[in-house]
Amino acid sequence: MKAGKVVLALDGMGGDHAPDVVVNGADIARERYPDTSYLLFGDPEKLKPLVDKRKGLAQAVEIVPAADAVSADDKPSFALRRRRQSSMWLACQAAAEGRADTVVSAGNTGALLAISMFAMRMLDGAHRPALASFLPTTRGETVMLDLGANLECDADNLAEFAVMGSVFAQVLLGLDAPKVGLLNVGSEELKGHEELRQAAGWLRRPGGPVNFYGFVEGNDIGSGVVDVVVTDGFTGNVLLKGLETAYALVRPPNPGEVPPRAAILLGVGGTVVICHGAASGDDIAAGIALAAGLHRRAAVPAIADLIQPQPAAHDDPRGGS
Repeated sequence: MKAGKVVLALDGMGGDHAPDVVVNGADIARERYPDTSYLLFGDPEKLKPLVDKRKGLAQAVEIVPAADAVSADDKPSFALRRRRQSSMWLACQAAAEGRADTVVSAGNTGALLAISMFAMRMLDGAHRPALASFLPTTRGETVMLDLGANLECDADNLAEFAVMGSVFAQVLLGLDAPKVGLLNVGSEELKGHEELRQAAGWLRRPGGPVNFYGFVEGNDIGSGVVDVVVTDGFTGNVLLKGLETAYALVRPPNPGEVPPRAAILLGVGGTVVICHGAASGDDIAAGIALAAGLHRRAAVPAIADLIQPQPAAHDDPRGGS
């Protein structure tokens, strides 16, 4: 566990309600976690008055001017080429260069993925990033990925996410052999599309890289049948937002009992936390806490040490069996 202050690079202009909500989140986090400090990237004319009106926050925050901002409508390729002076880009650059320990943003997810991959590179053994977080279950917490980074996934992507999710659960949940399941429309081996069956065949082979449980259905998630649930980003994002709505309808908000509004970007060579675009100040603070905790536990270096390059799932003769 790392000692000393954690320096977080905050995208001050990212999110539906930025910059107010980002500054509010930093202020909440500063009070809850006094061993954090912030590089706040964005328009100083908008950020400084918000920081100054919160007593004591200015001592923990350095405002770093950014002449531009990534919009919600920017395509990742456009943000990568044309938003190099944006708050998002400069925050990622600060972490890549070691001036900050982590990045937190509630901005355009696709743009943040592209910029993070460019600035921090992918870990050896990882080819696609995935958004991962914890879902509350009756047995504790379950890691789920992908939550929206990759809308379409082939067998290789799903198999790689299973390995990354397993390693993430080992590091963050302290599990020696976390059970990994592929989300499907049924538990039978012949259910689901070809990519799912190929990935399952590769994962269940003797000597495979994970403790593969098999296929799981949506109703298995809440019961904590497995420790890691793997799916494509389209399905994962739809499921997550559906769960958010369901929890809001049936019980009062409780941070320990509701789905997260922040996720870590797995696979890149740095700690990047993505908050929901409509995040509140408390959500931003929770994202900051997640990022600081991941850094203190040296999660990314530990994941990098455990992830090993794997053969392609679609080349495995058991795929689709």
